[in-house]
Amino acid sequence: MASKKTSVGFVCKECGADTSKWSGQCLQCKAWNSIVEIKLGSNQESRGRRFSGYSGIKSGVQSLSKIESSELSRITSGFSELDRVVGGGMVPGSVIFIYGDPGAGKSTLLLQTLAHASLRRRVLYISGEESIQQIAARATRIGLPLEHLNTLCETSVEQICAVADQEKPEIMVIDSIQAMFSESVDSAPGSVSQVRECAALLTQYAKGTDVVLLIVGHVTKDQNVAGPMTLSHIVDTQLIFSSTDDARYRIVRATKNRFGAVNEVGLFAMTDRGLKEIKNPSAMFLNRSDEPRPGSVVNVLWEGTRPLLVEIQALVVESQFGNPRRLGVGIDQGRIAMLLAVMARHGGIFTGDQDIFLNCVGGIRVTDTSADLAVVLGIVSSLKNIVLPQHMFAFGEVGLSGEIRPVANGEARIKEALNHGFTQAIIPKANHSKRVSKKGITFNTVSTLSDALEIF
Repeated sequence: MASKKTSVGFVCKECGADTSKWSGQCLQCKAWNSIVEIKLGSNQESRGRRFSGYSGIKSGVQSLSKIESSELSRITSGFSELDRVVGGGMVPGSVIFIYGDPGAGKSTLLLQTLAHASLRRRVLYISGEESIQQIAARATRIGLPLEHLNTLCETSVEQICAVADQEKPEIMVIDSIQAMFSESVDSAPGSVSQVRECAALLTQYAKGTDVVLLIVGHVTKDQNVAGPMTLSHIVDTQLIFSSTDDARYRIVRATKNRFGAVNEVGLFAMTDRGLKEIKNPSAMFLNRSDEPRPGSVVNVLWEGTRPLLVEIQALVVESQFGNPRRLGVGIDQGRIAMLLAVMARHGGIFTGDQDIFLNCVGGIRVTDTSADLAVVLGIVSSLKNIVLPQHMFAFGEVGLSGEIRPVANGEARIKEALNHGFTQAIIPKANHSKRVSKKGITFNTVSTLSDALEIF
């Protein structure tokens, strides 16, 4: 009897590029030591036909002018914070990939989502890591409705698609993609070839049957997606689920979204009854000390479609080494270096012999340039040991010539600060709003960095 023939290929685990032989550097993405060997089974030719019945897409060239465009119908997840991040709800036929640290609550979030959706729609929760008894125990502990929550413990994607054909779910969860395997690939579950093949087959099934597919993934020690980079290209939406520094809260952020913005943030609190939405995120990040301290400034960020009040802390100390350090948590290092150069050139504030540490409280990552003015004020406050008023906030972009530029949505930022009891503001002159100036806020409008430093 002839033995089963197995071919061998090589693929880059960073970008997914195929190559005929191993090399130390990928020729596509230029990454070093990223080429890994994969084993290809003898039935590769049948792999492309295995789910051909689910394609659901007519072949042939068509003119877009003849395609009827309509508003995307969306399915609510039961969490307004999650709906916000994915673009207003889950689109039928979309593939949503959510990854994060072990124990962050990915499975709990999706289990709660399916439990609430099961009251109105057919759902299927597929686990390759837990038994049905474990899933039932967790769902009972957090008080979820179980009557219509269908579950399956299976790791074969061929068997999963066969069961889904019978159950006809509208929403399906795969937990996790690293535990799945395809019979057409001769390698262990979790390998590059298995993850890529399983994701491709499940995505093809979701597109052809209009199933909302939610896939759980793991991360590496560098907080990157475990598996090939092609996994990120295959899915429609990619969400990172992480915990804050004190581990009480969870943050969901979209890093890719074909059906919405990628700058939205969803906030949850982990409780003994599962994940709870945080309706007022600004209050969460403003848990400040009652006694004002130097280096603390409140900034109003704009995350997606809403303002968010966060505290920025700065610590400036005399350097004990020859090379001063500039460290930032949640703040771009390059932005810090630029602001320090502007302060030296246009503000007369020299920090060449000082160690500077910056922190955005609560685990928020600052990508908004409106935090520039707050960072500068925090550094000067710590350097000069000057305490800023407890109920003062600041926002504005600092230009290379020392000007303070206005930022978008200035009025909405001011109203958010007003709702939380702030009474003083340092803002760009162009963002001054006459419509809210009579409502209890004292404005200090600035047009240059020198104007802002004179307030001290």
